[in-house]
Amino acid sequence: MKACVVGAGAIGGLIAAYLARAGHDVSAIARGAHLAAMCERGLTLRKGTDAFTVRVPASDDPESFGVQDVVFITLKAHGIGPMLTRLRPLIGSATVVVPAINGIPWWYFHGEGGRFAGSAIECVDPGGAMLAALEPSHILGCTVLAAANVADPGFVVQTTATAGFTLGELDGSASARAQRIVAAMNAAGMKADLTPRIRDAVWWKLLGNLAFNPVAALGCARTDQIFTEPRAIDLIRAVMTEAIAVGHALGISFPVTVEQRIEVARNLGAFKSSMLQDVEQGRPIEVEAIVGVVVELAHRLGVPTPAVDAVYALARLRNATLVSGSSRAARQFPDGMLNDR
Repeated sequence: MKACVVGAGAIGGLIAAYLARAGHDVSAIARGAHLAAMCERGLTLRKGTDAFTVRVPASDDPESFGVQDVVFITLKAHGIGPMLTRLRPLIGSATVVVPAINGIPWWYFHGEGGRFAGSAIECVDPGGAMLAALEPSHILGCTVLAAANVADPGFVVQTTATAGFTLGELDGSASARAQRIVAAMNAAGMKADLTPRIRDAVWWKLLGNLAFNPVAALGCARTDQIFTEPRAIDLIRAVMTEAIAVGHALGISFPVTVEQRIEVARNLGAFKSSMLQDVEQGRPIEVEAIVGVVVELAHRLGVPTPAVDAVYALARLRNATLVSGSSRAARQFPDGMLNDR
């Protein structure tokens, strides 16, 4: 399988490493020191005490690699829009595009068949520009259940026991292409599942991200530290309850209660959420795809979300300072890869 990983940071580097070790023809789009390290020394993935290194052709230019069988997009949500038009050299008529990203994705209402079928979500895709930039029929939905970080340029550490992913066609079909990609990921050592209800999987992942990520970013706290403040857990409980109401209005089925989902987070221990990591590194956080999208959908549906609205307002303020800081950093360090996962 010929595969290109766009944004080969933590999750992207993990995917690239597993597939390359399994013998697939893998390339990577990256920038800065991470790109330089991969070109010079290869890409190393460590899980626990085990580590391996692969040689993966890498570039900052998608035109370097030609048409692919599958393209994994592992950028931060706010970095995808500017990249989509640059991906055209990678995409042929049969290319599958797998956005392995956080939050509710820009493709959410394509193939969904509900009252908002085919519409754009304005806060993540203003004017439907992303829907126009990439024909949605190429897309295979994906949620990420793995966690990893870039410990050093070219060196990715997997921090979950399994490299978990849930994939699904936007129309719920069990297509041959979806089965082929899931099988290849599993054979490579990842844990990929195929679901006929990819939007349920998106909301299950979102529930934790929506509640814990902004609180971690605003409080500069690990998950275990959040649990020492009962009022923070009360806020998280309220946010989850409101999000479930929005999801239910869209026909989403949640497999667990709010209390059960909170316990899942409690078991993570001293975990640093993606937003907390971004805050610590002075990078913009994924406010719109994780929080703003719930506010927008709630307003469309007429579902009250006062707790989510308040968290959204504060997260936007926090993000404004980070955007300003990262803009200054980008001017000083133009090769810095600010938007990868």
